[in-house]
Amino acid sequence: MLSPRLPGVELDPLPVPEGLPLGLDELARRRFDAVLFDMDGTLIDSGPVVVRSWFRWAQDEGVDPALLAGMHGIPSAGIVERLLPAERRASALAHIDALEISDTDGIVVLPGAREALGALPAGRAAIATSCSRDLARVRIEATGVPAPAVVVTASDTPRGKPDPAPYLLAAQRLGVDPARCLVVEDAPAGIAAGRAAGCAVLAMATTNRVPDLVAARPDAVVADLGAVELSVGDDGVRVAPRG
Repeated sequence: MLSPRLPGVELDPLPVPEGLPLGLDELARRRFDAVLFDMDGTLIDSGPVVVRSWFRWAQDEGVDPALLAGMHGIPSAGIVERLLPAERRASALAHIDALEISDTDGIVVLPGAREALGALPAGRAAIATSCSRDLARVRIEATGVPAPAVVVTASDTPRGKPDPAPYLLAAQRLGVDPARCLVVEDAPAGIAAGRAAGCAVLAMATTNRVPDLVAARPDAVVADLGAVELSVGDDGVRVAPRG
C-alpha cells in the first residue's frame, strides 16, 4: 500500500511489508474478552479522502502541508491544536470536519475487516476511532462496514490517541477489563494508546512502515486483517494466522 501523497510534498511509497507476521505465534496463545478496533487504516482505507481534505484545509488555513506528515491516528482537534493558535482552532476544526464529512469518494473496506467483525458476537467488539461522531457515521455508512454496537469517537472523550482514554472508554462500555482486550491498530499513536490502556496490541502494516510500528512496541505485527482469523470459544476470543 502506498502512503498518502500531498501535492507539493514528497512522500516515499510504503515498501511491501516483509518478514511478517511478527509476534503472532505468542499472541495466538492468549485469549481475550473483546477486540477493540481502530477504524481508519485498520478497518477502512480513507487515505484518498484524508489527503484531499487536509491538503485543502492546509491551503485554506495557510498551513504548510508538510507539517501534517506523521500525524495519522491523532484526532483532528489534536492536529489543529499543534498547528494553529488558540483563537483560530474552533473555526479550523469545524472547517476540516466539514471537508471530510462531505467527501467519501474512494473509501473502501480493507482486507479481512468484514470477516473479523463478523466473527465477533455482540459484546465482544468495539470501534475506537479518532474521527468525530458525525465523520465516523458517514464513513461507516459509505463503506457498509458492519460496525459493532459500541463505537467510541473523538466526540466522546476529552483526550484522544495517544492518550488511552478512547480504548478505556470502549472497554468500559463493553463491560470488560482493558487488560483482557486486544487492540487492533495501524498507527504508532494508536498503538501507544492501546498499550497505555493496558491492552494487548495487534498492529497492521497498512499505513506505516514496519520498523515504525515495531518501535511503538505492539505485541504483534501483520500486513492487514486478512492475515489473521478471529474466533470465539468458551475461553474467549482467539487470534490466529489465517490459513
